[in-house]
Amino acid sequence: MSQLSQTTKTGGARLRLRLAPSAEMAVRSGHPWVYAERIREISREGISGEIAIVYDRKDRFMAFGLFDPDSPIRLRILHSGPPIVADEAWWQARMTSAVEKRRPWFQQGTDGYRLVNGESDGWPALILDRYGSTLVLKLYSAVWLPRMADLQRWIVSAVTAERIVLRLSRNVQDVFERAGHRDGQNLVGTETSEGVIFKEDGLRFWSDVVKGQKTGFFLDQRENRRRIGKLSVGAEVLNAFSFSGGFSLHAARGGAVAVTDLDCSPHALEAARRNFQLNRDDSTLASARHQSVQADAFDWLENGPGQFDVVICDPPSLARREHERAGAIDAYRRLATSSVGKVRSGGLLLTASCSAHVLAEEFHAAVAEGLRRTGRRYEELEQVGHALDHPTTFDEARYLKAVYLRMLD
Repeated sequence: MSQLSQTTKTGGARLRLRLAPSAEMAVRSGHPWVYAERIREISREGISGEIAIVYDRKDRFMAFGLFDPDSPIRLRILHSGPPIVADEAWWQARMTSAVEKRRPWFQQGTDGYRLVNGESDGWPALILDRYGSTLVLKLYSAVWLPRMADLQRWIVSAVTAERIVLRLSRNVQDVFERAGHRDGQNLVGTETSEGVIFKEDGLRFWSDVVKGQKTGFFLDQRENRRRIGKLSVGAEVLNAFSFSGGFSLHAARGGAVAVTDLDCSPHALEAARRNFQLNRDDSTLASARHQSVQADAFDWLENGPGQFDVVICDPPSLARREHERAGAIDAYRRLATSSVGKVRSGGLLLTASCSAHVLAEEFHAAVAEGLRRTGRRYEELEQVGHALDHPTTFDEARYLKAVYLRMLD
């Protein structure tokens, strides 16, 4: 594998970089990205996926990473600190470490969770999720294309699975396809187009790992779904932007008397019904009334009928790009105002954001302003972020935030 010497394994000179002072400081502090405009010197033209070594202003080794000539993030750091040798054992240990540290977190009743969370686990632009006996590998950069065979080997050595499905970010699908890979293909095991079933706290869920959003399910909201289950005893629950009904199932199993899924997508609502059917043998779910409303959640929250004891407002990302940030903040403010109008006195509102471009303090300020406009009194119970299996080690990785609020009148 890659030896961090002065030459590559083909005999050419190693790609050498020097950075602007601000970037050098960021790398030393653990930031995993180096943008193109922050590179002060480069020894030659680099190719996608090759190892590039960073030297400081005194020509001392500082870090190494994967070079990406086609991305604004020109270097994705793999290691910073004292020099090491990136041989086969180093790569394999890195993968095994990420997988093994999660084993104590999940019991027999849960086999859907994240095994590798990108840069925060030392694997830039790479996600590995488990759904039962199926693994889903999602790649966000072409830097991994030269190492596809290596990745399969390291994953198979670290975790047992019947199948590994490749998912590709839209921005890299073309380059991977030219190399013979496609989004949704099986790298290991038999092909599947029917989705897979996994367990979360004993509940069974169906996931479309081939074409579904993210890697097939929103694993990052597991802890919030669990909390909602505990807070829904005897409650009528509204799950806005319900997707495949994860919050609804936990609420029903937790003792809700009625659960309403609200989503504009008929496919999402059908997925929720399928998930309830998968758990039809659970007597606690059978006792809860389950209904679906197909409508635009923004409009329905403002104009739809009725109030509920528990309201979950978990929209998809409202700011996928920086220029959408201001509009997203306005939308969160509007959603807070309309959502709280659906909560009975003494009831609970959980509102969340998965927009990376909206900071946590901006989201919470928007929610507070939205509630202020209603004039209702409330108590903030808890602010929460990422789950254990979704660690975040730098600001740009911190996309998920949520707040629990109790209405006092």
